[in-house]
Amino acid sequence: MITGSIVALVTPMQPDGAIDWAALARLIEYHIEAGTAALGVVGTTGESPTLTVPEHCEVIRFAVEQSGGRIPVVAGTGGNSTHEAIELTVSAAEAGADYSLSVTPYYNKPTQQGLFEHFEAVARSVNFPIILYNVPGRTGCDLLNETVVRLSQVDNIVAIKDATGDIERGKALIQAVPDGFAVFSGDDATALELMRYGGRGNVSVTANIAAADMAALCRCAAAQEWDTAEVIDGRLADLNRLLFIESNPIPIKWAMAQQGMIGPGIRLPLTPLSEAYREALSNALEAYFS
Repeated sequence: MITGSIVALVTPMQPDGAIDWAALARLIEYHIEAGTAALGVVGTTGESPTLTVPEHCEVIRFAVEQSGGRIPVVAGTGGNSTHEAIELTVSAAEAGADYSLSVTPYYNKPTQQGLFEHFEAVARSVNFPIILYNVPGRTGCDLLNETVVRLSQVDNIVAIKDATGDIERGKALIQAVPDGFAVFSGDDATALELMRYGGRGNVSVTANIAAADMAALCRCAAAQEWDTAEVIDGRLADLNRLLFIESNPIPIKWAMAQQGMIGPGIRLPLTPLSEAYREALSNALEAYFS
């Protein structure tokens, strides 16, 4: 099982919205060099809802080929249709990804039993390790701790990305799941606190622009070097806050473009960062990189 910083990687785009494959290759190399533990591709930050299914599958395949086994690839394969989630998960396995990240089925508002049966069906469809992804603030669908515990009994459901930001809930989940089932933070601002209670690492938006620091933060937490971890966390605090000042991935793509890491492309219905927020984020970037 992965331990450490898993970047929730953006999908770089040209101004017309076409995927910028050269920039994606550069980002993958940047994370390998910076010590990121794994690449999380075509998740929320990777604009999975705006990609076509062929594009979605191609980004996964490209990441696997570009990384060449040097870093694990966690492929976003969730969907609000169980059939689609199965199709994407099978495709990711065939492409050579190392893990699936499967978000709760949004918009449908299923019951907890429906969620259990959805993820069980996905897991039973392929011999491939699956990381659950709970982000109720985005999906309108909350995977409760007791349902996660039930799902942890399914052999190839191996972890969860908990993006609730609720530390007490996360602590209770870590205590409830069996040994070997990993709980990752999916909330940069509270990731260190979750790791204090046994979280395995952080699936990070901020790592897109601060890869080395986020990797170091997770390594220090794993080694229980809390004083050093707190210093790094303090250095990242303004970025962790301002990179969510509008809906992710709007701020992180704008910030990366400002740093020359990617171009300005983003797909509707997402739009570039509003003028009202640019000065604050620009100041935070200047402070961080100075």
